[in-house]
Amino acid sequence: MRASSEVLEGNKVKLSVEVDEDELATAVDETMRRLQREVRVPGFRPGKVPRRLLEVRLGPKVIREEVIRNSLPDYYAQAVEEAALDTIAPPEIDITAGEDGGPLAFDAVVEVRPKVSIAGYEGLQITVPAPVASDAEVAERLDRLREQFAELREVDRPAREGDVVTIDVAATREGEPVEDLSTPDFVYELGSGMVAPGVDEQLVGAKAGVIVEVPVDDAPGGPAQLRILVKLVREKVLPEADDDFASEASEFDTIEELRADLRKQLDLVRRFQASYTLRESAVAELAKLVDVEPPETLIHEELDRLQASFLRQLHERRITLDQYLAATGQGAEELMAELHQQAAEQVRVDLALRALAEAEALEVSDDELASEISAYAESIGRPAAQVARQFAEGSGLERLRSRLRSSKAVTWLVEHVDVVDEQGDPVDRSLLMDLEGPATTDRDKVAPEMAPAATVEGGEPEETEEEDQA
Repeated sequence: MRASSEVLEGNKVKLSVEVDEDELATAVDETMRRLQREVRVPGFRPGKVPRRLLEVRLGPKVIREEVIRNSLPDYYAQAVEEAALDTIAPPEIDITAGEDGGPLAFDAVVEVRPKVSIAGYEGLQITVPAPVASDAEVAERLDRLREQFAELREVDRPAREGDVVTIDVAATREGEPVEDLSTPDFVYELGSGMVAPGVDEQLVGAKAGVIVEVPVDDAPGGPAQLRILVKLVREKVLPEADDDFASEASEFDTIEELRADLRKQLDLVRRFQASYTLRESAVAELAKLVDVEPPETLIHEELDRLQASFLRQLHERRITLDQYLAATGQGAEELMAELHQQAAEQVRVDLALRALAEAEALEVSDDELASEISAYAESIGRPAAQVARQFAEGSGLERLRSRLRSSKAVTWLVEHVDVVDEQGDPVDRSLLMDLEGPATTDRDKVAPEMAPAATVEGGEPEETEEEDQA
């Protein structure tokens, strides 16, 4: 077999393949052996039909069509492998010679994954939140803890934000009382915004005995008028931040030990936030360097995956699509546009990570591949050998290898970008956490899913009939 390739516009490649008669004879023999097993001829047992008789009964045209139908996909796959093409769509095949006899020749036009430029990836700078808590944050957290132990003291002054007031709320609509919106002796913290828009602003500055009226346009059941009587104003009196408070509010004996523990907690959160931002932002900035628009073929493939994942999540939560749209106020077209945008962004990320992996010669060894398959098999409770066989079917192994290369690319990127805090000062990388797994721009979308082709919706490999019987 001889094959040549020609690059066309639109991320397409034209393969021209020629198969001489000697090589085609092997395909003819294989086809005839298959037909001898499958074709039923009166007077002969299956598989015992003489080849000569079969050739006479079927005729050369039918046999030739069967030979081409069965062998052409293998010749195409061989040509793709020899040309090292990363195809992303089925080919358009045109047989140019050999339909009736003689050497076989055909052209195959196929869309391939574009190789993109990410010029400048070596100099990316990422801004992350400071991975350590400030003194002000520690003090704020301590004050919030003190508020939990605060005493309420009645005051004879206008109410301020943060005060706790006791109010009577009487609601009317068109002059008639609305019982569902009325309540006596309601204890309320000013500034929490838990009553209705405009209420807090009216109550701030009011003393006990003052009545304020607030119109509420979006009240349940329609617009209403609230008449609010301020009965009591109390301020919060926080306990002193001393050792006595520390021993009462925590397991620590001193206030300094309590502050140190609060700082430790805040630092852990800060480190996670900084590390997560670093991974997400580094991948996003890398994707911005992609110099071409993602192919619609890849976008539609990712869109199908996103739709399936989204609908599966709704099903798991026992929510219908109509219920979701009603709750979010979205239309179906708006939702589809959002998913399409997510798909396009994810394809751009995938192209960028592939380009980085190639530029830095990041490869996945067979041992790493086997280790990942074993870990996946263990996670779903299946034998590793069985899962490995299922990965080997179709493009499962290549999808997994691609996913692992993308993960390596993310790790390389995170380790090599410049990292600064929001003030532009360099960040000490030793303070960052080592987050496992690929970065994501939405939900698990850095690379195609790694599950084998033979899976059920839940993601586990299907059991074969033989395994069920066993």
